[in-house]
Amino acid sequence: MAAPRTGAPRAELIADTALDLLAERGMRGLTHRAVDEAAGLPQGSTSNYARTRLALLEAAVRRLAEREAQVLAPEELPVPGMDSVAAGLALALHRYLTRQPQLMVARYELALEATRRPELRAFYDEAGRRFREPITALLRAAGSADPERHTLSLVAWCEGVMFSCAAGSFHASAPTLEELTLGMNELLAGMLDHR
Repeated sequence: MAAPRTGAPRAELIADTALDLLAERGMRGLTHRAVDEAAGLPQGSTSNYARTRLALLEAAVRRLAEREAQVLAPEELPVPGMDSVAAGLALALHRYLTRQPQLMVARYELALEATRRPELRAFYDEAGRRFREPITALLRAAGSADPERHTLSLVAWCEGVMFSCAAGSFHASAPTLEELTLGMNELLAGMLDHR
């Protein structure tokens, strides 16, 4: 687990520690007491910030979205055009795979928990919407005939690559930026009917 960050706002420290614990120990290892201990906080600090388990999970989802935004940077996505879109999306995916692999594991723990908790599902889905909308806009501007459906295909491809590299059979090595760009170009060529 990462060492506690000194100087971070307490809410960030608690949420980051919760994400670290999810990646390291899974959902069963995430408790208020475990967060206090791992973050080096006085006992009861996490309970004071997030009174319930659901509140702690929501804080983790919120922080996950913030950290993913820093890595994926949707606002840095390129202007439309197949090659630039493919390169931009491949770069964002490569950053995630190489800079934050433990964040992906925490993400999957939260996604699975959201399937069992409708109140967390709504929160989780809202966080994900902020990433899908810019991709839909890019695909629309690049000439997609069905940008919503193509967004699903593109996100599913990216999710599949991330899962395979975080927890699946390709966990030992992430694809190179060049490999991801090639795969993204192939996918977009089919969607956008560019030959």
